[in-house]
Amino acid sequence: MKIAPASPLAPGPAALIAASHRLMEELFPPEDNFHLDPQALARPHIRFFAATEAGETLGIVALADMGDYGEIKSLFVAPAARGRGLARRLLAHAEAEARTLGLPRLRLETGNLLTAALALYESAGFTRRPPFGDYPDAPTSIFMEKAL
Repeated sequence: MKIAPASPLAPGPAALIAASHRLMEELFPPEDNFHLDPQALARPHIRFFAATEAGETLGIVALADMGDYGEIKSLFVAPAARGRGLARRLLAHAEAEARTLGLPRLRLETGNLLTAALALYESAGFTRRPPFGDYPDAPTSIFMEKAL
């Protein structure tokens, strides 16, 4: 398994982004979905990474450099690759990148129905916080932060 910089516009990552969006749209109302499309994830202030094995993209994560914090975006693992610790490895990779950039903290927004994601973030040291940035106080959103 290799985690490396990738383009969110490439076929493998773009397919996982689309799968993530489909899942979020099934679980949450449109007004509570704040996902970014591949073009937005390709902006210069975003570092995008993909986990691949044998040429197949199995997971993705993005780190947005917001100046005084980093934001975890689009952490998603293909259903066939779940249960192997890949989400934890992707999160750790994004955190290491944030430390390299000198960012003092990480923040994220996730959904209240994503129990596995919430457990991952809590076990990685993230704690709940109020909304940040441009996010509204959506009823299905949970906002988290971790000091680095």
